[in-house]
Amino acid sequence: MSNKATIQKFGTLPVFFTAISTILGAILFLRFGYAVGTVGFWGVIGIIILGHLVTIPTALAISELATNKRVEGGGEYFIISRSFGLNIGATIGIALYLSQAISVAFYIIAFTESFQFFFEYVLSNYDLHLPRQVISIPAIIILGAVILYKGANLGVKALYFVVAILFAAIVLFFLGSGNTDTESSSLIFKNSTFDSSNFFIVFAIIFPAFTGMTAGVGLSGDLKNPSKSIPIGTLLATFGGMIIYFFIVYKLAVSASIDDLINNQLIMGDIAIQGKWVIQLGLAASTISSALGSIMVAPRTLQALAHDKAFPNRGLNYWLSRNRKKDKEPINSSLVTLIIALFFVALGNVNTVAEIISMFFMVTYGALCLISFLNHFGSSPAYRPSFKSRWFLSLLGFIISIWVMFKINTTYAFVAFVVMSGLYIFLNYYHKNRKGFESIFSNAIFQLNRNLQVFLQKKTNKKVFSEWRPSAICISKSTFERDKALTLLNWISHKYGFGTYLHRIEGYYSKQTYQQAEDELLKINNIVRKNDSHVYIDTIISPSYTSAIAQAIQIPGIAGMENNMVIFEYDKEKPEDLSHIVDNFALVNAGRFDVLILASSRRGIKYENGIHIWISSTDSSNANLMILLGFIISGHPDWKKADIKIFDICKPELEDQTRKNMEELVTSGRLPITSSNIEVIPQDPEVHQKDLVNQKSYDAGLVMMGYREESIKRDNMFSGYDQVGTILFVNSHSEKIIE
Repeated sequence: MSNKATIQKFGTLPVFFTAISTILGAILFLRFGYAVGTVGFWGVIGIIILGHLVTIPTALAISELATNKRVEGGGEYFIISRSFGLNIGATIGIALYLSQAISVAFYIIAFTESFQFFFEYVLSNYDLHLPRQVISIPAIIILGAVILYKGANLGVKALYFVVAILFAAIVLFFLGSGNTDTESSSLIFKNSTFDSSNFFIVFAIIFPAFTGMTAGVGLSGDLKNPSKSIPIGTLLATFGGMIIYFFIVYKLAVSASIDDLINNQLIMGDIAIQGKWVIQLGLAASTISSALGSIMVAPRTLQALAHDKAFPNRGLNYWLSRNRKKDKEPINSSLVTLIIALFFVALGNVNTVAEIISMFFMVTYGALCLISFLNHFGSSPAYRPSFKSRWFLSLLGFIISIWVMFKINTTYAFVAFVVMSGLYIFLNYYHKNRKGFESIFSNAIFQLNRNLQVFLQKKTNKKVFSEWRPSAICISKSTFERDKALTLLNWISHKYGFGTYLHRIEGYYSKQTYQQAEDELLKINNIVRKNDSHVYIDTIISPSYTSAIAQAIQIPGIAGMENNMVIFEYDKEKPEDLSHIVDNFALVNAGRFDVLILASSRRGIKYENGIHIWISSTDSSNANLMILLGFIISGHPDWKKADIKIFDICKPELEDQTRKNMEELVTSGRLPITSSNIEVIPQDPEVHQKDLVNQKSYDAGLVMMGYREESIKRDNMFSGYDQVGTILFVNSHSEKIIE
């Protein structure tokens, strides 16, 4: 999204300060006293907890999504559009942008409240009722001129200064005593009004204070390391703000009477040390810092929308997406944002609009939580965030976001959904060729489809799936003799892949073999039911191994996607069975399948000794598939205490480069493999690879090795590994990409 020149600017502090300054903003100074006086201490505690049941799951979801793939310019819009598609992303993004732009006006108008002394002075001395625009319009013009002229760098520097003032004001507030009325304070603590109609009225008034926690995410395109700065900055601000809220509410409850709390919106000034000027200065600092945060973030959201050609005019998209050459600031988007903010500042009253703003923020938060939940539910191998939330927290955040919208204002909630639905219909019509929901919903649909079919034992129609994940099929008549093949398929299918196990009944299809198939299927199901298997199990009746394979590879995958992998299995102590596999390799290979050959050992699997993956310079085409399979298999609970270890055999002169390449692959692919578990072994003509495997992987739980198509018919290809246990030989039909 952002040009390369705009990247590598800010660290974590701007994210934290932008968020915390908005969280500890105008609502805190102007409305928390009223809230405590109206619904009591416990009522406001309930409001804070309810609000954070939305914001904490959202903060966790953003942190998770930001560590899966790089978040470029546009922050929340970028995450949503890359998950739900550009059309629905633009729908939410436009609403989000307008909310951010109008928030600038909201904070500037709140800023004028810190000049209450000035308006009172003019009224008492000159009998003039000055409009708030006397302060707010010059303030937005000056602020806009500074941002337009100096850009975000100066905005961040100013942010440090105003946040320091803000925290100083809060500290002086806690150090103050106020006029404590014991009886009134006691009433405040007893006044728990969760069932009162006032609860959600007050919730609607102070909820905008909670929405600041994602303010720093909009700087994503200007961060050195978004996957680090966004989680740390956002979560620190969210949890830190919540804790400060609790203490401020307690301080208000014990330091002022109910009447003062309700009727004096600057009651914090009566409590703080030197509060008459300190709190007004703190209010000014908080509102200006919030306005600064919004005025830096909103243009970047608008610019990201324009980069994605969200607007129905090529010239407008080009103009809005342009940067200023000297500092790469989104100058045109900033200008539009300031014009919108100036318009609402001139109106002077944005209370109604502020409530609609909350609706659009709630839609954004709900969408982010839903994206996180769907990614958890879909269990795609490509979804490997280094920071992990929990699926139930994301689902909770989504549900509460929608519920709270309707509790705050049912009419405005419907208006928000109607407006956004109309906008989506228009964008879908304008961008007819853009596909939206498939990307994120396909994983969830396949996962749901898989679980339903495992339960109901039904097949579905084929569906197209663009992202690679294993959909394996295995045919074996030795199910009751050894279970390694079924176990392997269950490892693959537990979370990330799909598997079909076909128990072969040798013979022609008849009433007798049909009944035999029914009976043996029941036995197998009784066995796997105890093991929480995710494998779809069926039987196949065929007179020969070849005909069984020919039938099996043509059936649709149980998850709705085509099978892309075939697993063969043989007993290491009965190598004569291997000839059937070798004879049928060409048949399977014609269907472009990845072919896995499992050499089952009668030795038990020592899971704690981990998975050993052997890679050599002559077999690089299979490397990525083996690494991905290692990651996928290790997701099964059997391997929860196991590590993946990679042995890479290379030419002596390439040892350093090979290690560097492998470590970069593991790091960029976010794979759970440490550097200490990567062993690069220089080739030694006098030491055979099989001897190395026997020596280093003697005790491994599972050994994985690649093989090439042209080498499968060698007599000694699969022999010579007598010292190791179960081996999985891997042939990748096409190279897999680890993103």
